[in-house]
Parts: sequence; structure tokens; C-alpha cells
Amino acid sequence: MIRRHLCLALLCALVSALPARADDAGLLLDRLSTLETLQGAFIQRQYPEGSDQALTTRGHFKLLRPGYFAWEIESPDSQLILATPEYLWHHDRDLETVTRRPVASGAMSPLQVLGGDESALREGYRVEALEGEDEGDFRLTPAAAEAGFRSLVVRFEGVDIKGLGIVDNLGQRVEVGFAEVRRNAPLAPRDFGFSPPAGADLFYYDQ
Repeated sequence: MIRRHLCLALLCALVSALPARADDAGLLLDRLSTLETLQGAFIQRQYPEGSDQALTTRGHFKLLRPGYFAWEIESPDSQLILATPEYLWHHDRDLETVTRRPVASGAMSPLQVLGGDESALREGYRVEALEGEDEGDFRLTPAAAEAGFRSLVVRFEGVDIKGLGIVDNLGQRVEVGFAEVRRNAPLAPRDFGFSPPAGADLFYYDQ
């Protein structure tokens, strides 16, 4: 249950307006400006506050700029989180449930940051370019406590994104590392289609 909660906090938190540091936001947008698609594998490690013992999940992801992403957890459980410009879907295969929520206008989740939506990034986050051993990385702070997390760090290796770091509102840390990353490989909106499977319990929060 904790793992499911943090999965949703990572991918589904929607934020409202907060003035950004314009120069640092511009630097991040420059890094993202050539990104059209991104896909690969991920390892996500969740650390409860004050603990070095991690809960680990693995899977694959894909992103199409702007507005589409899929986050497929393959172990130890099986879940799909998928976003289109209209809806955010969560399919928990183990619990046989499907949840659908509308995507609020101008809202943005951590994965969507990678899509480089300029207006949402500038209005929704305070952006800070990090220095020292983290030089080249960027910390983003969302506006609202209900966003589900306190901060998001986007980590780069050159122009390539190598991972994310999240601290949630309970002080728990989530580290996401990317591997087998393919940048700007062909993807289309049809690659993000989803139909609830027969027999699943449906929870639609837009009706």
C-alpha cells in the first residue's frame, strides 16, 4: 500500500502556480528543448524517512511531448499509470482496479516535467540550478502541499536525463534511475491508448 501511495505521489500530483526563477527555468528548458520522446527502463527505490532500507520497483516508461506518458511497473507488483492530454489512468492489475481522473488545465506531474511544457514549468515550479557535486541538475519545488511531494530533482549526464529524486510530504525519499534510455525514438499518441480490461472495478472521478 505504501508503494502504491508513493507511486501515485510521484506521477499523479498536480500543482498550481508559483513564481519560478526565470534564469534557471530557462536553463532547464534549454536542456529539454530538443526532447520529443523518451523511453527506457527504470529502477525506483523508496526510502522511508530516516531509513537506508529501500523498497525497490522496476519497470519501463515512455513519454511523448507534450502530454503523454506511461509508467509500467513490472515488479514486484504490476501497475500501469498512463497520461493523455485528457485523462490520467491508473490500472492496478493485482487489485483489478482502474482509476481515471481528468488532467487539470495547466497542471503538471513530475514525469511531465521531462516533456518540457514551458508555461506549466514556469508557472508551476520554483526552479533552482544546483551547484557543486550536483552541478548540471535542477531542483523543482511545487506550489501546493497537496501536490504530494516537497521537491523534485531532475538529474542529467550531459544532455541526457539519468534520473529523478523526489522527497514526499512525509519526508520519504524516492530515487529513480533510468537505463536503456532511447531519446527521440518514434512514438505517436496511439502508443498511449488504453481500454479497461473486462472485469476490472472502475472508478471514474470525472463523471
